[in-house]
Amino acid sequence: MTYLSINGEELYSEIAGEGEPVLLLHGGFCSLESLRGQSDALVKDYRVFAFERSGHGRSADIDTDYSYARGIADTLAYLDAQGLDSVHVVGYSDGAIIGLMLALEHPDRVRSLVAVSANLDPSVFTPTAGDGPRLDALGSSIDQGEAKPDVERMHYGRLSPDGAGHADAVLAKLLRLWTSEPHIDPARLRAVNAPTLIMSGDRDSIPPAHSLLIAASIPGAQLAIVPGTGHGLIAERPELISTIIRGFLAQA
Repeated sequence: MTYLSINGEELYSEIAGEGEPVLLLHGGFCSLESLRGQSDALVKDYRVFAFERSGHGRSADIDTDYSYARGIADTLAYLDAQGLDSVHVVGYSDGAIIGLMLALEHPDRVRSLVAVSANLDPSVFTPTAGDGPRLDALGSSIDQGEAKPDVERMHYGRLSPDGAGHADAVLAKLLRLWTSEPHIDPARLRAVNAPTLIMSGDRDSIPPAHSLLIAASIPGAQLAIVPGTGHGLIAERPELISTIIRGFLAQA
C-alpha cells in the first residue's frame, strides 16, 4: 500500500491507468471502495489519482474536527506531491463539495469538475429522504425505521488503522461538519470557469431542485438527475454513472 505525507498526516493513495489526470474525491465516511466502479471505468482512458482523507478508509484519524477548508488544503498538497498542475476532478458528496470549492478558489488546478450529490448549505440536506452513506450516518442519531446494512461501516471496520470501534468518533465529527458547513453563496458559482457536470439522484437527500440551483449558477454547467436513486447513487447505478462521467470527460 502507498502512503504520502500530506500536511503532516500519512494518507493512503492510489494511482492507475494512463492518459489525462483524473482526481477522485470520496464522500464522508467513505473509502475509495465507494468509487471503485468509477475508477475501474476511467482507468481505461485516464490516469486516475485518488487518496483517502484523514479518518477515512486506510488513513488514520486526526485529533481535531474536520472541515472543508482542510479537505481543500489536503487536496492541493496531494496534487503538489504528485506533480500535478491541474486535473479533472470527480467528487462525490463531501468530495463534490471540496471539488466545487477547489474550482472556486483555485481554478487553475481544475480542468473540469464532476460534482455528485453536492450541497451549498447544511439547511438543504433532508435526512428523511434518499439513502446512502450520509443518510446511514445520520441514522445513527435519527430514527430511520428498519436499519439497512451499512456497507461503509463494514469497509471502515475492515480498512481503518484505528480499528472498527473508532467509527463512532469519526461519525460524530462528520455530523458536526454536515450540520455546520458548507456555506457557499450560489452567486459565487458564476466564477467557476471549468466545464462542470452536476449530478444527483431523483430521491437524493440533496433535493433535485438544489442540484438544479448549483448547475444553473455555474456558466455552461450540465445537470444529470439519475432516476430511481438516492444519495448512494454511485453504488446503486455504477455503470450508468460511469457512462455519464466518461461522456462528459470526453467533451471537457
